[in-house]
Amino acid sequence: MANRLNDLNVYKKSIYLSKNAWKLYTSLPMDIQIVTGKQFIRAVDSIGANIAEGFGRYHYKDSLKFYYNARGSLWESKHWIYLLFKRGFVNKDTFDNFIADIDILGKQLNNFINRLKNAQ
Repeated sequence: MANRLNDLNVYKKSIYLSKNAWKLYTSLPMDIQIVTGKQFIRAVDSIGANIAEGFGRYHYKDSLKFYYNARGSLWESKHWIYLLFKRGFVNKDTFDNFIADIDILGKQLNNFINRLKNAQ
């Protein structure tokens, strides 16, 4: 395991995703930012926040709870980007790229969780 949060690839990827989500969020019309955009950005940012909180926990079972929450936020992020796409606020390329990044992060997060569980 990494000694520092910033050394975790899964955390780095979550920060990258948040950066891209913020760009998308700020490009949305203000009324969409208020309604759907806030839910979207909170879900995406929650992925990294939960990874960080889990990393700071002492016991692995306590950490796992937050990593599972991060995975839930990842799926919620998928939901919101899908709605933004279906409602015409995100083009197909942006949607496809964002989903690809979410899928990569999902695999990284699942592998990270499994490594932690198997190490105990």
